[in-house]
Amino acid sequence: MADEKKEPKEAQAANQQEQQRVQVDDHNASCSYANFCRVTGTPEELIIDFGLNSQPFGVPTEPVVITQRLVTNYYTAKRLLHALHLSVQRHEQAFGPLETDVQKRVVQKPS
Repeated sequence: MADEKKEPKEAQAANQQEQQRVQVDDHNASCSYANFCRVTGTPEELIIDFGLNSQPFGVPTEPVVITQRLVTNYYTAKRLLHALHLSVQRHEQAFGPLETDVQKRVVQKPS
């Protein structure tokens, strides 16, 4: 009987969570590609710069042009970190590990 009382409350809690979902309107959102990011911050905010590195191998000889800057508080940054972690984890489970060192991904052709 105790389980019967818990079940409706759990179902109600699940329904409340579904009803509390934030609706998002992204029709004005812009999209850009980045293969470079730099993270800096202050005690109150985290600053994430995104840009395109035209020379992904070695140290770039031309400056990386920052095209997007995201400024957020650390609470939102932590939620973003968690969401990104879960997304990358799912991707790696489906497709295998991601190697972030470009030099390790380069395939040497036989001479």
